Amino acid sequence: MERIASFCINHDTLVPGMYLSRVDGDVYTYDLRFVRPNTPPYLPTDAMHTIEHLVATYVRNSAHKDGIIYFGPMGCRTGFYFLTRGLSHATAIDLMRQAVAFTAGYEGAIPGASAVECGNWLEHDLAGAREWAAKMVPVLEHYTEEQLTYPE
Repeated sequence: MERIASFCINHDTLVPGMYLSRVDGDVYTYDLRFVRPNTPPYLPTDAMHTIEHLVATYVRNSAHKDGIIYFGPMGCRTGFYFLTRGLSHATAIDLMRQAVAFTAGYEGAIPGASAVECGNWLEHDLAGAREWAAKMVPVLEHYTEEQLTYPE
């Protein structure tokens, strides 16, 4: 079988940040890396689940909601994929900067965290989500389009 594109990236050189992972027509897939690969601790599943709920809710309620395709976790628990259509790279970076800051400061009920709305509603950790998001705030603070390229 052919290796998929994400397995062709040298994970030993990745550091936390935001990378342009794929371009499929007019859909951009961004790799939002919270943790350096292969260097624990990894994102705890319950905190990661809460980050997913908060960021997805934030971006899908933003002025750019029509350009949001998906925000969801990586199986390796080092970050998330963010898929957009029709947004510039600068807008995607700014939106993710805002969403991470929103998550870092969020207080209240976790959106979509009930048995009716979520398939694993008991596995959430708001304090952990806030802590991990707060670590990403300075990473994205001055992020530029030039930094979207994977390191060699």
